[in-house]
Amino acid sequence: MSLTRREFLHLAAASGLGVTVLGASRPALASPKAGMGVLIDVARCVGCRACEGACKAYHGFPEGESSDLGPRAWTYVKFAALREPKSHLNLGDDGASQRSFKVQCMHCAEPACASACPVAALRKTPAGPVTYDAGRCLGCRYCMVACPFQVPRFEWGKALPEIRKCNMCAERQAAGKVPACVEACPMEALQFGPRDSLLAEAARRIAGDRSRYVPAIYGAEEAGGTSILYVSDVPFEELGFPVVVREPLPAYTWRALGKIPWLVVALGATLTAVEVVVRRRMEMQREDGERS
Repeated sequence: MSLTRREFLHLAAASGLGVTVLGASRPALASPKAGMGVLIDVARCVGCRACEGACKAYHGFPEGESSDLGPRAWTYVKFAALREPKSHLNLGDDGASQRSFKVQCMHCAEPACASACPVAALRKTPAGPVTYDAGRCLGCRYCMVACPFQVPRFEWGKALPEIRKCNMCAERQAAGKVPACVEACPMEALQFGPRDSLLAEAARRIAGDRSRYVPAIYGAEEAGGTSILYVSDVPFEELGFPVVVREPLPAYTWRALGKIPWLVVALGATLTAVEVVVRRRMEMQREDGERS
């Protein structure tokens, strides 16, 4: 039976080559002002979920509403109940004011997930998206721990699981198209463009209607800056947005990893590889049983 590149890496780690594989170089990080991004205007979102549906249709995921991110739900529309009633906002089933907004990978300028990955399976591209290479992944799940926005999801039910998350439609961008979610939004709550231009547009909207927008751009500095930016008519803390440091998180990641012996890291990769091999064998036995 022939092996894929990913299966080879798993078996290499299991056979004691983990330290060599884990010695991959740290990926280069893009400038916070480089690349494309998406500006999300919470004040314009009506909770129609068109963005959610477009994402699933483009990636071939099952239809239906999502309540959280998942391996087959890379974006979803979150509904947050507000402490004080606001007449111009949507009303929930209980009559309380609520606000809806899109949630997905933030595509950090200096992503903690990429800095934590020992084999450079995640990287920040010059175009803006943070992409994932399944052929490199060892399944260590350090990216899940490192992400301050709790975005990456693991395919627990698969024999050869992968990390899954939004890639900002990197393939569509390469073809000169906008992300599927942006194209689908009927309210123009999503705007795609160069990140520096989006920051200028966000500042313009805030300055142009101070009675509507809160004076803050979420993602401008959070975690060192992100390619996904938000403006809102409701304070971000009231919507439940994570409070993260302004400094790029890789600085913290490498300080922590520098204190961990590589032997411990290699052991973690080996145990993960063993788990993958066992799951694969179980799946093959089940398939053989179904054929017979």
